[in-house]
Amino acid sequence: MKILAIHGSPRTIHSTTRRLAGFVLEGAAEGGAETEMIDLADYRVTPCTACEACSFTGTCVFGDDVPALVTRMREADAIILGSPVYIDNISGQMKIFFDRLADAIHYQVLAGKFGCAVATTCESGGDDAISYLNHVLNYLGIISVGGVGVATAGRADAVEEAGSAARDLGRTLAAAVRDGYSDPAQEAILADNRSYFRAIVEENRDFRTDGYERWVRMGWIK
Repeated sequence: MKILAIHGSPRTIHSTTRRLAGFVLEGAAEGGAETEMIDLADYRVTPCTACEACSFTGTCVFGDDVPALVTRMREADAIILGSPVYIDNISGQMKIFFDRLADAIHYQVLAGKFGCAVATTCESGGDDAISYLNHVLNYLGIISVGGVGVATAGRADAVEEAGSAARDLGRTLAAAVRDGYSDPAQEAILADNRSYFRAIVEENRDFRTDGYERWVRMGWIK
């Protein structure tokens, strides 16, 4: 079992969000998982230009680190998304990365995995950031087991105080991978998403045959 955390703060190892995500990984490790942390700021992630090349070929025109990051996501059983709150939303680094995941979303290449979200803020926006991160997980075909957010109010020890809840979340995530986890409400959302994306897969069937045939095998196209 492998659980991957993707951390979107530009402060990398000095980030309170990274510390919080690390607690989740600690809990996952206690649940038997092999864990890994990715700091997005250490990688080359070029902003999407909406050229639609990925839709037609499955390959982005930019030769940066995103394809390798997606491969690592595909190799994981569960994914943790973590971001600080900047002006009541996720970091720019995380949003640019998400924009580059359009093809992974359309073709649902991460379907069947589990995930969760963490966010830190000084005062406001934490709940909204958690909700958005879990929304992105659902777009990727991933079922979320929850999230942990911390409003530090400038206190250095606030994230430490949330360590127990974050470790519990990690253990829950590992248990979902090991034993399964069902959430009918999220499963309905995922089904609606696939219904929408199916038109894209069918439209591209003649030049994205592997993707189309995978959808047929999964039973998403009859």
